[in-house]
Amino acid sequence: MQFDRKEYSNEQLLTLYRALLRPRLIEEKMLILLRQGKVSKWFSGVGQEAIAVGSTLALNPDEYILPLHRNLGVFTARQVPLTRLFAQWQGKLDGFTKGRDRSFHFGSNEHHIVGMISHLGPQLAVADGIALADMLDQQKRVTLVYSGDGGASEGDFHEALNVAAVWQLPVIFLVENNGYGLSTPSNEQFRCRSFIDKGPAYGMEAVQVDGNNILEVYGAIQQLAQDMRQKPRPVLVEAITFRMRGHEEASGTKYVPQDLLTEWAAKDPVTNYEQWLLAEGLVSETGRHRTREQIKQEIDEALQAADALPAPTADDAVELADMYQPFEAPAQTPADDAPSSDKRYVDAIADALRQSMERYPELVLMGQDIAEYGGVFKVTEGFVAQFGKARVRNTPLCESAILGASLGLSIRQKKSMVEMQFADFVTCGFNQIVNNLAKSHYRWGQNADVVVRMPTGAGTAAGPFHSQSNEAWFVHTPGLKVVYPSSPEDAKGLLNAAIEDPNPVLYFEHKLLYRSITGPVPDGYYTTPIGKARLVREGDNLSIITYGLGVHWATQLAEELSLDCDILDLRTLLPWDEDAVRQTVMKTGRVLLLHEDTLTGGIGGEISAWIAEHCFEYLDGPVQRVASLDTAVPFAPALEKAFLPQQRLRERIEKLLAY
Repeated sequence: MQFDRKEYSNEQLLTLYRALLRPRLIEEKMLILLRQGKVSKWFSGVGQEAIAVGSTLALNPDEYILPLHRNLGVFTARQVPLTRLFAQWQGKLDGFTKGRDRSFHFGSNEHHIVGMISHLGPQLAVADGIALADMLDQQKRVTLVYSGDGGASEGDFHEALNVAAVWQLPVIFLVENNGYGLSTPSNEQFRCRSFIDKGPAYGMEAVQVDGNNILEVYGAIQQLAQDMRQKPRPVLVEAITFRMRGHEEASGTKYVPQDLLTEWAAKDPVTNYEQWLLAEGLVSETGRHRTREQIKQEIDEALQAADALPAPTADDAVELADMYQPFEAPAQTPADDAPSSDKRYVDAIADALRQSMERYPELVLMGQDIAEYGGVFKVTEGFVAQFGKARVRNTPLCESAILGASLGLSIRQKKSMVEMQFADFVTCGFNQIVNNLAKSHYRWGQNADVVVRMPTGAGTAAGPFHSQSNEAWFVHTPGLKVVYPSSPEDAKGLLNAAIEDPNPVLYFEHKLLYRSITGPVPDGYYTTPIGKARLVREGDNLSIITYGLGVHWATQLAEELSLDCDILDLRTLLPWDEDAVRQTVMKTGRVLLLHEDTLTGGIGGEISAWIAEHCFEYLDGPVQRVASLDTAVPFAPALEKAFLPQQRLRERIEKLLAY
């Protein structure tokens, strides 16, 4: 292995040596602790330390790095306290995740590190969002994110690189090519000869380095970063290396030919660099031994301190509270004499977005065709002229990457609104929402200040892929908030509240309501509290609990039949208003739950179970549910009408009243 010292000083070379040695010696200790049962799992980076250490030291301390399993050197090179690292791996309260997650599944904004989730690929898009925030703030910084060769087969890899290339984001995508994805060799993972072949296809530069040569990695990343700060653009870097131990220790390396292990053992990054320093006279045998002993002592002292730290104790209230960033929404109620005007549902949504953009200069809108075209439903028409394309951003068809980028924007203290062209298409970004946005605050205290707008619902003969009511998927996911307005006034107030809230909010808006209903809406800025239901109609004999288009179905039938009933519009589905539900059940004793979503697994089942558990003594009849058929949404109008619950509503109400 040839080392080119270039213009590096002796002190720089020795700093790299100490930084390279530290993760190796920590690894040796961790493997002992693993066998002793003091850590539960370990992903070894032995043989790959030069990549993490070299790339980290090549960047400025305020530039974010998004590492993977085997990038211990990122954390040690960024001077993360060893005691806290060890506490993290032992599941202690003082770890970065308070015992809620393990390994490197955490981040530290203090050290400008964002850890991974087990799905590997999603962090690539988060890097896009961090880099986008830096560009919007005109900060000359780069972001570096790692991928393994196996993880690069995921769709997130393509989406993140494509978005970074289209937007010319200063992201270094560093692929650690170690020849295996767990036990699957490269020839069974992909057909290209190397990852630098992919760069030109995305319209970006691609560079290959010897990942075991600390000076080559350090020099290449340093030079790229310097250039990218002046000329922002993404670059794909392939680091050729090898994993000397198993994917994780339990899996072993029996699937690796012995001659391959022997070949790469001779390319060990620590041994080779150390021998070069000895040959150059930059370190002596005595100095080498002394450095190792100093680091070992540092490790032992940190371990003793971590061992003495308390383990977490379970507290349900604390666990539940930590799913969300605490947020007390200030009252933003319009005055009684505040001017208002009749607005369509769609115009009320646009009004909220416009006023929130004016109120929050850090708010960024992202979605397919939302810029000059104004979105397929024209909600953002005219926004580019007022706010510019930097903040009103057309996106490629990369739902996962854009949702991931929204978390990256949050890490840099920005707000974002992501528009799904149709709620159905959110499946392409499902993982980012339920595993990244929803769990981020609980895992390491990083909120996701993101609103995802979801044009939803049937009734327009749009068929199975443009008509689904999929809100229940997200109501099941702790860490999210889910709102679903039924009126223009609530549409504006709830969207403003969602944008104010620093937690991830799924905002469902029914397509059929866009231009079919009009109502008085205050002209000024106001918010409607998330988590509070609204009593639309009052009566004594029956409670209809519903939301969205169901409010209009119930109101129409109540007027037609002169029903003496409460109609409770939930407005928020997570968290839903238990007090309001309890009050109406106690009042009428008869309850019907109505929603457009299919029956099985819908939110009506959850509320019905809650009523049975908490309000059983107040019931004068069985709780009834009316919902759509348990089929996909059909296209033909006659079939769609039979699918929807509206025609079954009258029969169920009459049955319940006669009970």
